[in-house]
Amino acid sequence: MESILKSLNCQPPQQQSLFEAELPAVTGSPVEFDRYAYDKYVVMFSGGKDSVATVLHLLDIGIDPNRIELWHHDIDGHGESFMDWPVTSDYCRRFAAAFGLPLYFSWRVGGFLREMLRKDQCTAPVMAETPDGLIQAGGTGPQNTRRKFPQVTAALSQRWCSASLKVDVGAAAMRNQPRFLGIRTLVCTGERAQESAARSKYLTHEPDRCNTRSRYVDHWRPVLQWSEEQVWDIMKRFGVRPHPAYYLGFNRVSCAHCIFSDCHQRATEQQLLPTRFKRIADLESEFGLTIHRTKSVRQLANEGTPYMYEEEVAEQAISTKYTVPIRIESTGWKLPSGAFKQGSGPQ
Repeated sequence: MESILKSLNCQPPQQQSLFEAELPAVTGSPVEFDRYAYDKYVVMFSGGKDSVATVLHLLDIGIDPNRIELWHHDIDGHGESFMDWPVTSDYCRRFAAAFGLPLYFSWRVGGFLREMLRKDQCTAPVMAETPDGLIQAGGTGPQNTRRKFPQVTAALSQRWCSASLKVDVGAAAMRNQPRFLGIRTLVCTGERAQESAARSKYLTHEPDRCNTRSRYVDHWRPVLQWSEEQVWDIMKRFGVRPHPAYYLGFNRVSCAHCIFSDCHQRATEQQLLPTRFKRIADLESEFGLTIHRTKSVRQLANEGTPYMYEEEVAEQAISTKYTVPIRIESTGWKLPSGAFKQGSGPQ
């Protein structure tokens, strides 16, 4: 924990290892893996570079596009824009449309804000889009109170955003769709070993948490051993324009106000999204507990320097509509300023 907090001080950004509890470390190898032997390929798609590279790699190795679908977990729960980049959902829509792939949104009702402000309530249900319409799961658990931001820690019980708004949402969506019974499904995610010591211990493939006797589901991390250079290379080769946040200078596309943001990112957030930033700062004061624990978001922002960026890119990032082409000629493809920048937080 001490090393995690130290890494968020306002120093030149360093590579960090913040994924220790994101998934359990697994040893050994599962049974023989044939990446072509599945009926359905479900890509957990954030819109970040590694999830984009995952989709492109599936297409590159000849996986039938008719078997691929993208799932995006909406952090703000299809409600008030609070934590995520406003443009992310539409960027994901445009990407899916550009490649003719189905995209299904899933979310916890009320999103990040409702879960954080929960007082004497149970965790909200999960909603998920499916080919047959919208489904609902959960929402009947014990009543308790949260009233705090996720904490900068490896423990998912305290860093609850990843578990409650992403991992558990995806699992609920999978478990409550009968169409996955009796077929072979491969869940694909974009973790890379280069990102942290913990992720370097992940298996490339293993049984998924949703796997049962009647629901055969495996988990594949196709870019686990890729370098960042390989990720940008495949995006350039396919002519895919990265998410606008990379052109603002951010090295990862997570939430716009990710709990792992360093001082320079906080300063940029404050400049780009001042109203939302102020609300986060005010809530820290109200809770009496900061995200960083030793510093408030205001203190971090005051210690940082906003990134240099073009106003046109900034307008795109904070818009709810992505209005430029997803695919361009590779000769016109531009490496974003956030590329190869060492920074903080999971994607």
